[in-house]
Amino acid sequence: VQLQASGGGLVQAGGSLRLSCAASGRTGSSYVMGWFRQAPGKEREFVASISWSGGSTGYADSVKGRFTISRDNAKNTVYLQMNSLKPEDTAVYYCAATLGGWVRQTAVEYDYWGQGTLVTVCR
Repeated sequence: VQLQASGGGLVQAGGSLRLSCAASGRTGSSYVMGWFRQAPGKEREFVASISWSGGSTGYADSVKGRFTISRDNAKNTVYLQMNSLKPEDTAVYYCAATLGGWVRQTAVEYDYWGQGTLVTVCR
């Protein structure tokens, strides 16, 4: 499966962005989807994950209450709605996919990765 992330950009603190991740290829299987981010000089970190059905989600503590992950399986697309953005949210955001039913929070559990989209939050 191939993943294409989009929707990044420059936003002021307190603003919002919505990231999208479009999947193509072998999308007929049940993929768990996740979002990760990597800030300059830091390791890649988990942001959010969603089960294939959308019935189960998981979030990093740093984004709980501000970010919402969702998916539209008819469009093979996963979204990350980011509200109340902070400068510390600045990073390259990556979407990822893996087969299986439950949400995953570590990068090593994901088999497929998109190219990343840059989110910059200014004060």
